[in-house]
Amino acid sequence: MTAEHHLDKSIAGRFKYAIILTALTLVAEVIGGIWTNSLALLSDAAHVFLDLFALFLSLGAIKLSSYPVSETRTFGWHRTEVFASLINGVSVFLISIGIFYEAWGRLFQPEEVKSLPMFVIAFIGLVMNLVAASALHSHSHDDLNVHSAFLHVIGDAAASVGVIVGGLIMYFTGWFVLDAIISVGIGFVIFWGSWRVIREAVHILLEGVPRGMTIAEVSDAIRNVEGVNDVHHLNIWTICSHILALSAHIDIIPEYKVEQADVLRRIEELLFDRYHISHTTLQAECTMCIEGPVIKEMRHRPRAARHPHKHEHGHGPCGHDHHHPH
Repeated sequence: MTAEHHLDKSIAGRFKYAIILTALTLVAEVIGGIWTNSLALLSDAAHVFLDLFALFLSLGAIKLSSYPVSETRTFGWHRTEVFASLINGVSVFLISIGIFYEAWGRLFQPEEVKSLPMFVIAFIGLVMNLVAASALHSHSHDDLNVHSAFLHVIGDAAASVGVIVGGLIMYFTGWFVLDAIISVGIGFVIFWGSWRVIREAVHILLEGVPRGMTIAEVSDAIRNVEGVNDVHHLNIWTICSHILALSAHIDIIPEYKVEQADVLRRIEELLFDRYHISHTTLQAECTMCIEGPVIKEMRHRPRAARHPHKHEHGHGPCGHDHHHPH
């Protein structure tokens, strides 16, 4: 059993644990919110419902990512993790808009709230959220999917703290407009968390260079490998949180031509050890592309059918030994 399988099994177990706790919190806060007439508690309950949705999505993404590659999906189902994160982020973004709308009405027409029961239910919700968050925390820094679910739970815990404080103040002062003010605060907390998750998921789906990494830095590192003259047509992208990919053309110094395999192996080791890039495709010495740019311009395929043995000038496959006069 591989280390990756153990990791996924560990994450899945923690998700199941968090799902049970979140479901219990949801039931308590829906019943409590209706009973106490607290918009803050109902806002928190709505967020908890989306937490539950997010956790189920994330668990499903882990299961799908374990499916083997196929003839039609050569990268497997790993990207489902990113799609789940995007859906999670968008769902929380929408609920925050709903909270703002409901709170706006109550700011001008405050309604009486049963503050003591509200305080007790929010405190129970806080405990449940903290336990669920602690279960997810250990994997939240290196897995976007877990990180998005962790943000949901932490945002909910922060909301519960606000509801608890508001319940105490309303109990002693009867200042019920505070219920709407707390709801607005909950909305802002989850709005910011959702924006970060959406931004990261979209960056990955648009094949962006992984955060904290630059094309210039990686290309310089490759050029410093013994036997490398230059690097061009370099692409770096993220498949999912655990898999970074790179493809490049490597111009090898003529004296190292017989050691070409060793040069490529040293590059792969460097990329894995320093940048955690585990999926590499390296093409040694592209005759037509020696003077090409570091980043290759992408082209759409021709719309009209063309003879398979004819190529336009400069468009032949780089692996062929074509020579053109300068």
